Amino acid sequence: MSDIEAFAERLGSYLEADQVNLVRRAYFYAEQAHDGQTRRSGEPYVTHPLAVAGILAEMHMDHQSLMAAMLHDVIEDTGIPKQALEKQFGETVAELVDGVSKLTQMDFDTKAEAQAENFQKMALAMARDIRVILVKLADRLHNMRTLGALAPAKARRIARETLEIYAPIAHRLGMHNLSTEFEDLGFRAMYPLRSRMIERAVRQARGNRRELLGKLLASLEERLQQQGLNGRVLGREKHMYGIYQKMRLKRRAFNEIMDVYAFRIIVDSVDSCYRALGAVHGLYKPFPGRFKDYIAIPKANGYQSLHTTLFGIGGVPIEIQIRTEEMEELANNGIAAHWLYKSKDEVLNGNHARTRKWLKGVLELQQSAGNSLEFIENVKIDLFPDEVYIFSPKGRIMELPKGATPVDFAYAVHTDIGNNCIACRINRRLAPLSEPLQSGQTVEIITAPGARPNPAWLNFVITGKARTHIRHALKHQRHAESVALGERLLDKVLSSFDTSLANIDEQSISAVLGDCGLTLMEDLLADIGLGNRMAYVVARSLLLQAGTRTDSTPEKSEKREEQGGALAIRGTEGLVMNFARCCNPIPGDPIVGLLTSGKGMLIHQENCQELASQRHDSEKLLHLTWDKDVSGEFTVELRVELEQQRGIIAQLATSITVADASIERISVDERDGRISVVQLAVRVRDRLHLSQLIKRIRAISGVARITRLKN
Repeated sequence: MSDIEAFAERLGSYLEADQVNLVRRAYFYAEQAHDGQTRRSGEPYVTHPLAVAGILAEMHMDHQSLMAAMLHDVIEDTGIPKQALEKQFGETVAELVDGVSKLTQMDFDTKAEAQAENFQKMALAMARDIRVILVKLADRLHNMRTLGALAPAKARRIARETLEIYAPIAHRLGMHNLSTEFEDLGFRAMYPLRSRMIERAVRQARGNRRELLGKLLASLEERLQQQGLNGRVLGREKHMYGIYQKMRLKRRAFNEIMDVYAFRIIVDSVDSCYRALGAVHGLYKPFPGRFKDYIAIPKANGYQSLHTTLFGIGGVPIEIQIRTEEMEELANNGIAAHWLYKSKDEVLNGNHARTRKWLKGVLELQQSAGNSLEFIENVKIDLFPDEVYIFSPKGRIMELPKGATPVDFAYAVHTDIGNNCIACRINRRLAPLSEPLQSGQTVEIITAPGARPNPAWLNFVITGKARTHIRHALKHQRHAESVALGERLLDKVLSSFDTSLANIDEQSISAVLGDCGLTLMEDLLADIGLGNRMAYVVARSLLLQAGTRTDSTPEKSEKREEQGGALAIRGTEGLVMNFARCCNPIPGDPIVGLLTSGKGMLIHQENCQELASQRHDSEKLLHLTWDKDVSGEFTVELRVELEQQRGIIAQLATSITVADASIERISVDERDGRISVVQLAVRVRDRLHLSQLIKRIRAISGVARITRLKN
């Protein structure tokens, strides 16, 4: 019997005869299309699509998925267009094949970028039809099983990509069997020596454990019978990559990992799961705090089971998972366990609904990400296998990756809640927005209209959604702020020519925009605000277009600069206006602004030594003044020399707090055995506030000298 006929016979066990015939027809079409092509192993190429379809058949996938598997390389490798497949096999199958087809080779700067673009295309295709990713996973699995035919460098590259992307996706879709095989095959290709050593050690350990394993298995089976529970007990093997990861990340010895005995108890109903839990807890004592109920609160990928750890015979730890037959099927095959494309009216079950929700999130990430590399970085973060389960104040459960913070939670609830978040309560107490969340906590997000994301959030958020939306909001915020600053700078120069932007006609503006290669005035203003274009040059161009006379002698320019007046700083300009760390200007200090290309304006004290090389460049240096309504806190550096005596540093800290200032950082150096030198960075409102603070510090007995550091 030929390979395809043997395969068709297997399909007959769960597909209709006409569906089997369609799959057979797709095979013969692929065989003809790939005629003359061989794999690296020398076999006819069609053996690969047949093997991919075989992997999907083991999961009992529908006939359209199997047809797509047979045809998945036809578009790329044989030049047959998608339209021809659509005509032969219908729109759905053609769309699936197109989704699975690899990107035509494009010129990318790096392999990472090519991989990211490829994955981005795959993500979009699987969001349209989840079966795309299942065919793709089966394709990758067969390629991993036949890696031996490839050159070692190429095999390692494919293995790394599998471990980084495909194994986590299989896990995220609840497909345990697939993700485990991906990990073990990837591990074997990436680290052949380590893999062989662990494999040898596992074989030896299993031989030594056989007797005790048999005793534990028998005692568990006997206990279930005593309680009248129908169920089976299986010994659970640890896979090689899992052992390696525990040894590497948790720094555990091989013996520590293998000393744990693992079993799975499979029963007939959810009620029996909880009864079986009571039965095993009656047989062996449970470890405190090691029980997890994933039946009441399933994992993000739909996984359900009861987990407990017991003290077994002689005190050996026993890990036990208890679940129903349906949960076992779902744990092994995930989204492919119960395929629902039987009728269009059929309601998606919980697992499919969860997957759809995740894919919707992936699509949102793709739309908001700046580029494919940022997108893939965020999706990799979201493929974390460990979750924490957080409650909203109304009792809604949210699944988040381990290490997620209240800001991640806020963005998971809604993008607007994340963007307007200002504080949070964890279990009714006020907590920092950066605090990692623990399972079971109730988190309440406090928002304020008009609030904006803080750039510092990017240092601690975990989820791709939070990271992408924060970057997106900051990009818009930066653009808006650079436009506002650019308008102020341009108007300031125009005022020295006794006019303003409002008085410049549209025709002159359009002409200048054309000369700059821009279409929108706000882009020109943003360029000025970011320091990419000089306000004086743009102002002159506008006035020349408008027919206004512009003199450019140094004396007249200087006079006009004075007429224009200094630009007033409020302290709340945001991302395009920053305060120089070299001299730390505060309200009341004479200041100047240095325009830096692409970064906006950096504000320095007027006498800052760092500006020595810039003083001749009048276009980059701007005279600034402080607005009368300046607000916020500003960093200032102080050097305090004090006599060494018990408790004097505490006194110093208390004096600063009493003066309503806050310490940003502090360092202490001993100059000699008698005098200590304390360097402080403190936050103050203005020069008056600073003088009050210095006066209070001077009053401390033992303070010899205090100076403000500049440069």
